[in-house]
Amino acid sequence: MKKIVIIAFLLVLSGFGAFAQRFAYVDSEYILKHIPEYNSSQKQLDALSAQWQKDVDAKFAAIEGLFKAYQADQVLLTEEMKKNRENEIIEKEKEAKEFQRVKFGFEGELFQVRTKLIKPIQERVSKAIQAVADAQQLDMIFDKNSEITLLYASPRLDKSNDVIIRLGYKPGTLTK
Repeated sequence: MKKIVIIAFLLVLSGFGAFAQRFAYVDSEYILKHIPEYNSSQKQLDALSAQWQKDVDAKFAAIEGLFKAYQADQVLLTEEMKKNRENEIIEKEKEAKEFQRVKFGFEGELFQVRTKLIKPIQERVSKAIQAVADAQQLDMIFDKNSEITLLYASPRLDKSNDVIIRLGYKPGTLTK
């Protein structure tokens, strides 16, 4: 639906020859790969995520071990002992799921760390895009990597390198 509205908007604007609009696009993924702080932040996030995932996996593996031990011992346990072991397994599973939610859930710790590390970089890129648009008198700049699908874009309209230069980096020298 969003695409249809944007396409209709562009078609209406193109019908008004007196209102010559100037459009361009950027490739935000390409731009971000040129920013060393972004790459190091992404590595930090990946390492943090991997560690937390390892912790989650360990918790669920421990629960699996408890369950297998319970199944093996089940015939030897009294009803009260069975209930206690079942409750212990259920409680451990709840704790593991809560840990997973706190770390990876909506607005969880990973989301908060990502926001803290990435948001300032995104704001710098946004300001640089605005500066390029102002300097080159562009009316609209689209992001090639967003939900908007570009069916065709002339390379002369790609302002990604201008944004990279505005940020103080050299285009074509990707950091890793």
